[in-house]
Amino acid sequence: MLKFDMHCHTRYGSIDAKVRISEYVEMLSDKGYDGMLVTDHDSYRGYNRWKSQNPDSTFRVIRGIEYDTRDAGHFLVIMPDGVHLQALTMRGMKVERLVNLVHQLGGIIGPAHPFGTRSSSAMLFKALKRNRNLVKEFDFIEGFNACETETANDLSRLLAKDFNKPMFGGSDSHDYKYVGLGYTLFSNDITCCDDLIAAVKASEHEGSNSISCGGVIRGETLKSKHAHAFYSVYGFLAYNFSLGLLYSPLRIHRVKKALEVCRLR
Repeated sequence: MLKFDMHCHTRYGSIDAKVRISEYVEMLSDKGYDGMLVTDHDSYRGYNRWKSQNPDSTFRVIRGIEYDTRDAGHFLVIMPDGVHLQALTMRGMKVERLVNLVHQLGGIIGPAHPFGTRSSSAMLFKALKRNRNLVKEFDFIEGFNACETETANDLSRLLAKDFNKPMFGGSDSHDYKYVGLGYTLFSNDITCCDDLIAAVKASEHEGSNSISCGGVIRGETLKSKHAHAFYSVYGFLAYNFSLGLLYSPLRIHRVKKALEVCRLR
């Protein structure tokens, strides 16, 4: 079994993170991990920095992203190795549009911390409350997030079981002391995005033991207390909506361009 931290933020791609990607690799290796999924907020900067400087590393660093949707919070997205969807660096797509786009281009998608912080957790938004069947379109569920409560993680695992979805686990670390608190175990060999996508798609046929997750909950912090406050929740929602609206014309252009390239293949 391979052990991965499937939710990692770097200082290069997430404004609220402190950890260099080289430090992730060193710390996770020391903890017995085989790899990590880089999930910076609407950015590939952290992954790109590592890839350009360490092309021959044996530690498995997989390219992912945590995308801010307009209407359903945060989603983890993994695109195939040959697909560089720059629209994912521009927040603000609606969840149904995002899911369809990712699948059209061969990627996989699942909600991060689906029952966590009100401002960014899919199952607390009207889009999913009104259309719970949209969960059927997700490829996986984040079943363990070290920064969320035990109750939130329990609800996430129940959701995954109800819809027969594989579960990821990750630390959601932005700071050094939380690196490696969450993990995902894979029975398949994972060396790249294509391997990860294949493993997730195969998991429904191979049984629940092919992918499993767990970890240690971080516990409440001053930051997490403020995250649930009215001003934090609605301040972030307003910020996310406004920035998404600003990006909209260029994002739409990039989506059209990506689909045109896909059709030409």
